[in-house]
Amino acid sequence: MTQTPKNIAIIGSGLVGSLLAIFLRKKGHSVTVFDRRPDIRTIEFSGRSINLAMSNRGWKSLRKVGLEESIREIAIPMDKRAMHVYDKPVYYQNYGKDGEAIWSISRGILNRRMIDLAEEAGTQFRFNEKVWDVDLPEAKIYTGETVKSAWKEYQFDLIFGCDGAFSRVRHKMQRRSRFDYSQDFIDVGYKELTIPPNPDGTHKLGKNSFHIWPRGQFMLIALPNIDGSFTCTLFLPFEGDVSFDKIKTEEDAKTFFETYFPNVRKEIENLTQDFFKNPTSAMVTMKCYPWTYWNKVALVGDSAHAIVPFYGQGMNAGFEDIYQLDELMGQYGDDWDRIFGEYQKMRKPNADAIAELSYRNFMEMSSKTADPMFLLQKKIEKHFAAKHPDKWIPVYSRVTFSDRPYAEALAIGDEQEKIMQEVMKLPDIESKWDSEEVEKQILKLLNNKKAT
Repeated sequence: MTQTPKNIAIIGSGLVGSLLAIFLRKKGHSVTVFDRRPDIRTIEFSGRSINLAMSNRGWKSLRKVGLEESIREIAIPMDKRAMHVYDKPVYYQNYGKDGEAIWSISRGILNRRMIDLAEEAGTQFRFNEKVWDVDLPEAKIYTGETVKSAWKEYQFDLIFGCDGAFSRVRHKMQRRSRFDYSQDFIDVGYKELTIPPNPDGTHKLGKNSFHIWPRGQFMLIALPNIDGSFTCTLFLPFEGDVSFDKIKTEEDAKTFFETYFPNVRKEIENLTQDFFKNPTSAMVTMKCYPWTYWNKVALVGDSAHAIVPFYGQGMNAGFEDIYQLDELMGQYGDDWDRIFGEYQKMRKPNADAIAELSYRNFMEMSSKTADPMFLLQKKIEKHFAAKHPDKWIPVYSRVTFSDRPYAEALAIGDEQEKIMQEVMKLPDIESKWDSEEVEKQILKLLNNKKAT
């Protein structure tokens, strides 16, 4: 169904805002994107980034507007985790079936590419223009130099808030009656570091792996870049015996890496300089409802559902918001009341589900991946899934290599975990993990679940 062209404002020029602009331009709408920040194409982008992991949902959205191949040019496939545990050789965990991979992309490089593509599609960008206020019923926005300076008024037909976890648009919606809002910071922060390429431009670690150094309450990860470097992220508690609070000098930082990451310390470029140059950033889960105001304003991406980054689904979930919005626009045409109403009802349960899954994955990545019994459980699941792919799809694959609802993945994953807890109680499970007895027990437990 076609739509009558509208004059639309998007607040935020990040990944979600830029892709939404491309989708809206494809529908024939006039689109202006506002951002309080400068154009990131003109500045160095570093210091606060966690590399992105593009998976099935993100690619599906890009494919719908013909951008998949353009973005794959700046991405590197990762088909496995490389686990760097204490005093053991590196071992690998494949993510999915043969050929399944997540793709590492530099946030800065991708954002620049997306803005270029949105401009080519006819989007107007207004950088260095801060939105101070939003008139929700009238779809007006007000920008200015400061909160006390003269403001400029803009009139639009629709406004989309794509301005992140601390959204100005959502802040205005929060002041309306019956708006639910919560935010939950975890006690772990993150800091960006860098492993440079070899002199010949090649990667110093295997480039097709997601590298993880799990250390219980903290961890280091490294994702490859197309220039041969790795963007590393140190996740560490803010306070405590081993924490950011305890690392105050260059000597403290050297001691920390020598103690906990001896095999990568020499690989990290200007380690102590990076550590003290780059900020320590916080991570928050943010939930709210409703996501829309009348048929005038809608929140998309992190402004509606910020999550911690441990499932690599923040960007993918935001892109899936856009995909679903586009489907609804095609279905309901100019009925924006129906579009916005269906959008938030459809996406809210799934946003809550991926928030829960992301938090759980932090616990898994930081501590459980070094636990032999946890690894054995995963090995049993993978063995069974290979023999019975119609009966068992691991929750990670449901999230990452599927476009089925996140809420479905969470519910089925919980049922699978209950089954595996029973299986892990079997006597001598370590020696007979791949036996017919274990296979029959899982089948029996699955049938029992269906019967109930």
